[in-house]
Amino acid sequence: MVAIVSLLDDEHSDRMNQLIYGLEREFGLKEVQKTPFPHITWLTVNDGSLPNLQRTLGHAAGICCRFRITTNGLGIFPGEKPVLYIPILRTSKVNQFHRQLHKAVCLISQEISAYYHPEVWVPHLSLALGDTTPEIVSQAVLYLNRSNYHWKIELDNLTLLTKNGDLFLKNGEFPLVGVETKDTIKLTTSGK
Repeated sequence: MVAIVSLLDDEHSDRMNQLIYGLEREFGLKEVQKTPFPHITWLTVNDGSLPNLQRTLGHAAGICCRFRITTNGLGIFPGEKPVLYIPILRTSKVNQFHRQLHKAVCLISQEISAYYHPEVWVPHLSLALGDTTPEIVSQAVLYLNRSNYHWKIELDNLTLLTKNGDLFLKNGEFPLVGVETKDTIKLTTSGK
């Protein structure tokens, strides 16, 4: 599996890591650290299209500007092993960027996870996953509830993360060019 993500800036990576390490210290939750880089995941796809993905992301990053995301609150994906996360607001720019990236990647890979389809995708920053239980997550929410999670974060990259042993590590980082404007984000799906 390959994850197409945007890594967070240093300030927000430090904030996320403080929260993640606090959850490990207080509750023993450390599975999320298998991806040692705080990030927003745009898509996950199969490994077979890695060279094509690198070319596509390099092209997309070269024509797309940096932009801001806003987070707010805490969220939980329920289940036997719930995921605890910080939600990212789905603004028109976030939706447009994701939709266009999804369309571009669909041209080279038919194996995009259904969770990342534009109609159902929930953008978020993961705090705990994989080694959780409903009981531990409820305690973790009480622990985390003391802080404010209304952040504004500038995204300046597209990054590929691939599995390397037990970890997901960088396999290409592509800087977004320019700065956010009032105009829409534009990705083209061709190589031109």
